Amino acid sequence: MTDRIKVGFVLLSNTQNAIPSTRIVVLNMLPYLKAAGFDAQIVFEPATSTKTPDVSGLAEKIKAQNFQIVVLQKVFGDSVLELARELRQAGIKTVFAICDFVNPAMCEATDATIVVTDHLRSLYPKEQQGRIWVVHDGVEKPQFHKTDWGTHSGSSARPLNAVLVTSAGLDRLPLLGSPPDWLKVTIVGRYSPAGSRWRRWQENKWQMDSKNGASERWRYLKFLASRRIVCEAWGADSVYDAMQRADIGIIPIEVDPVRDPTGEWSVKSENRLTLKMAMGLPVVATPIPSYEPVIEQGVNGFLARSNGEWLHYLAALRDPALRQSVGQQARQTALSRYSMDRQADKLIAVLRDVAGAAPHTATSTEQARA
Repeated sequence: MTDRIKVGFVLLSNTQNAIPSTRIVVLNMLPYLKAAGFDAQIVFEPATSTKTPDVSGLAEKIKAQNFQIVVLQKVFGDSVLELARELRQAGIKTVFAICDFVNPAMCEATDATIVVTDHLRSLYPKEQQGRIWVVHDGVEKPQFHKTDWGTHSGSSARPLNAVLVTSAGLDRLPLLGSPPDWLKVTIVGRYSPAGSRWRRWQENKWQMDSKNGASERWRYLKFLASRRIVCEAWGADSVYDAMQRADIGIIPIEVDPVRDPTGEWSVKSENRLTLKMAMGLPVVATPIPSYEPVIEQGVNGFLARSNGEWLHYLAALRDPALRQSVGQQARQTALSRYSMDRQADKLIAVLRDVAGAAPHTATSTEQARA
């Protein structure tokens, strides 16, 4: 029997208050790694989430405990680069994972880099791409899904419900502005709970004070006053309740260099899309590089490139039979391609390859990079 490969994880966030990426990339994977024969342990977690932690002195602890691989979960900066160099000198392999941004310096300093999409891998320097693997975000709770897509087509008196899940506290409905009169939109994001009226009032006041000019303030007032836009606080369980109540999933993204000069939208993972698809929701989304390979237009979802297309595809989904057909196909796609099981297999293949614990065959490489 071979010795267990000892893997240490340096985390982006604390395990007691783990942000989604830490949960998806590391915590959800630990049982799979254990079952595959790895000795996986957390070697560093910050008190509060930070991408640039101070990890000085950590190399000595890692060396003393005989780790063979250290996974750096979305952390970088001078201190992390120095850690990677010290571990390399000690013969300990390092993996930079899982990244929704481009950081050639970290890729150069480590033995392997894991990114969330093929598009993101293509953005790295050509000479580094041979050391970059693709492991997608795995669907977390596939047991939650729709079984009833309704029989009504929506009206002003009984609107259909579209859900938008976001990590932000949106102060407008992107692209659409105002929903058609037969549709209500529930935005699940960074808001105070509805019962916390004082905190919600403070949030609204802060947003209002941050607006420039009367037109911006008026637009925000209309957003707050709209009876067809509801803002709910994100919660690990309540987000699934919100999706269960919904008829349609939407992901409108403003691909706008003025509103988003960083272009962060272009390197995002499929997570928000596959989350809704695994629920069995028919989704209309803005086409971004990570979404385009997933959506088969009109079969398991819709990509809308203009306001006219948004309204057209939303109107098409007033048909209950189409909502059910697209929703069922969406769930099948999400579970077959983006299950935790499949992503764990890819992660395990990467770690075994880095450790030299398995033959570097075409099969294992293709599985990890698919």
